[in-house]
Amino acid sequence: MMRDYLFFLAVCLLTSLPLLSQEAVGVHHVWEVVEIELTAAEDYANPYAEVAIYAELEGPDFSRRVYGFWDGDSTFRIRLTAPTPGEWTFTTGSNQPDDAGLNGHRGSFRAEPWSEGELAENPVRRGFLRPDANGHALIFADGTPFFMLGDTWLAGSTWRLPFRGAVTDSSYQPGPGIGFEDAVGCRKRQGFNSVSMIAAFPNWDADVHPSTYADSNEVYLRNAWEKFGYTVSDSLGRDASGDMSYWGSFTAKNMRDERGNLPFHPSAGREELSDFDRVNPAYFRSLDQKMAFLSEQGFTSLLETVRRDAGPAWAAYFDFNESFARYFQYLIARYGAYNVVFSGIHLDWIPEDFSLTADQFNEALTYHRETYGPPPFGQPVTALINNSTLEQFGAGDEAPWLTIQSVGNKPRDHRVSDSLESIFAVEPPYPAINFEPYYTGWDHEINKPGGERPPANSERDNYFARAQMYGSVLSGGLAGHVHGTAAYDITTTGEPAGARPHFWEALGYTSGSYMVHLGEFMLSEGDAYAALRPVREDLHPHKAPDAPFDGLDGWAYLLRDPAAQLALLYFEHGAAVPEVHGMQASAEYRLTWYDPTTGVWGDDTELRSDANGVIKLPAFPAASDRENRDWAAKLKLVAD
Repeated sequence: MMRDYLFFLAVCLLTSLPLLSQEAVGVHHVWEVVEIELTAAEDYANPYAEVAIYAELEGPDFSRRVYGFWDGDSTFRIRLTAPTPGEWTFTTGSNQPDDAGLNGHRGSFRAEPWSEGELAENPVRRGFLRPDANGHALIFADGTPFFMLGDTWLAGSTWRLPFRGAVTDSSYQPGPGIGFEDAVGCRKRQGFNSVSMIAAFPNWDADVHPSTYADSNEVYLRNAWEKFGYTVSDSLGRDASGDMSYWGSFTAKNMRDERGNLPFHPSAGREELSDFDRVNPAYFRSLDQKMAFLSEQGFTSLLETVRRDAGPAWAAYFDFNESFARYFQYLIARYGAYNVVFSGIHLDWIPEDFSLTADQFNEALTYHRETYGPPPFGQPVTALINNSTLEQFGAGDEAPWLTIQSVGNKPRDHRVSDSLESIFAVEPPYPAINFEPYYTGWDHEINKPGGERPPANSERDNYFARAQMYGSVLSGGLAGHVHGTAAYDITTTGEPAGARPHFWEALGYTSGSYMVHLGEFMLSEGDAYAALRPVREDLHPHKAPDAPFDGLDGWAYLLRDPAAQLALLYFEHGAAVPEVHGMQASAEYRLTWYDPTTGVWGDDTELRSDANGVIKLPAFPAASDRENRDWAAKLKLVAD
């Protein structure tokens, strides 16, 4: 009982961050959020757009400007963290030099390291993520490897997964009434270490308009997920061909926070259009609780700005580059002292009417980088994408804001491997990841490998998810993997599920239980996986005869280090037993099979390569069921 009480007390205190005021002195841990609260002395018609506040932060080998944010009324906050132990000082400033409430406030604090026990309790205390020395994987600031095992809760930022401020019992099973803490606890027990959320859904509400609709100027205000069971008769909805029969069926899902707040105030005289130059801080205070809780639970968040359908109205009625950059900076200022990966845009699809182009988003995100610089504590920035970020945005100076490359919404089959291998070949290198893989339980045309749509949570459905996990990582996605289900939209308590399942139902899909096995497999040799390279061409054959290019059957994958001392392999259903080329000549190797459905390693088998460095693999375990079993394996050089 005392443990439960202490945990509940810790949850209640999560958002009570340490506050420093003028000439304050305190002691805090490294990588711990430290907050400065200031009150403006002047009045501003629109503080969000008019005031840029910051602190000049100085510490050991660190000197950087950290921007703050407006938090309603006359309140401004600056959230800091100390990357290293030692003495830290700050001085506040703003673009309003005559405001005595915002400028010239000085303070100091001392940062101390966490103990080894405290680091073991919570890995995010090891520091913010960065590329490792090879450039393809991620590590914490202290050098500990981080392999992302993420889940897709795109609407988790909203009331659909409410923050309850209550203790979750360890025996909790997902069901109606599920809260944010409940869901985090479920995935944490399954070995997940990250969740992906879209921070805000402007223009989305359960109103008199259809989920997808344009205004009288033929500007589309949203292309939202449907609120099934709630129909509308508005005739403005239409798809790209002009057919209104589908888009006019249902209204949009309500994406307010737990207290009914929307992320932006409505435009004057237009309730359906967000005023993108007037943020609503009350909405983001609700998100504060969730971001703090994820950090306390040892999760690294992946936080996206908005979904691409906000773009057309944003660009039509506002100065898009300036306004979008301001909003992105608001998120960085508000959450940039947490261990987070930022996503500049959720660009899952690039239709002509319902999105801006990749070039337009790239221009706005580049403008943000030029105006505000990168996140002050070095967090990675990526984007969820249609196809690949390399194809849509490029690399280097083509997209200077992009520090993690990704593949995503289309295609969801073998073709993703080519995209990941192309990213892996870029110099200088990038970490890469699959952010929107196959989604279990989703009956949609883009989610049918080889045209197949198995029943939700069936063996075949869960296998497709597993094949994408291993196939993506072994094609060079060494930053990790993000799992997904059809409940990404979080249909919640009191709503009919419609075409997508309730969130608590999808949490029970077997596919989620496989993620921990993926992590154990990749980290089975510590951080050695980070030096491996995708070389599936050295498997002969790497695909079975007639294996579909647009499916998830019959292919094999190989990661190997340049010295051919370690190799990781994965074989889909129906894969042929291959020869492994490119190994050391006439050398002894140890082969160990791994069952990706159970996480169980098999017995070791000693194999010897021939004079040409070729190893002939033995038959798969349970070879008689080759068409319906997938296997992973490890080849390791036997030391003399």
